[in-house]
Amino acid sequence: MAIDTNQIIKAAEEKMASAIGYLDDELARIRAGKANPRILDNVRVSYYGAMTPLANVASINTPDAKTLLITPWEKTLIKEIEKAILNSEVGITPENNGEVIRLGIPPLTEERRRNLAKQAKHEAENTKISVRNTRREVIEALKKSVKEGVPEDVEKDAEEKVQKIHDKFIKKIDELYAAKEKEIMTV
Repeated sequence: MAIDTNQIIKAAEEKMASAIGYLDDELARIRAGKANPRILDNVRVSYYGAMTPLANVASINTPDAKTLLITPWEKTLIKEIEKAILNSEVGITPENNGEVIRLGIPPLTEERRRNLAKQAKHEAENTKISVRNTRREVIEALKKSVKEGVPEDVEKDAEEKVQKIHDKFIKKIDELYAAKEKEIMTV
């Protein structure tokens, strides 16, 4: 049975792309001083006994750059939502008027900005490690494929393709991180 190097490369590219998608999600959750509904992605609310994502029980809007407005679909949930936000890692005290919950996004201190930039860098580094590990695994698989009858020149070409894909994704990670860092550090 011949080994298809293109399938190996395609699988590697998909794995690297999913790592980028994960990084994109993680960076979106890092608060950068602007109101972004994604900072509430990890908040779960007790809804009829099940822990439900906040976005599934309320609408979340940004009326301005410094405010998140949460409108529960059922008024009875307002206390549950408030409790869930207080117990989360969001770090903002909710204000409720009986109808909606407001989250005033406080301006970030210089120290907090540095910590958030560090957190973003950490996420980017972890994603780079994941992409490099994928490249290493694929190159090992390609080297094994030579023992199973794949011509060496085909294997070398495949290795070069994997390296180019790897480089493209590492560049993308650097771009995502640079954009997030700029967003965090912009006062």
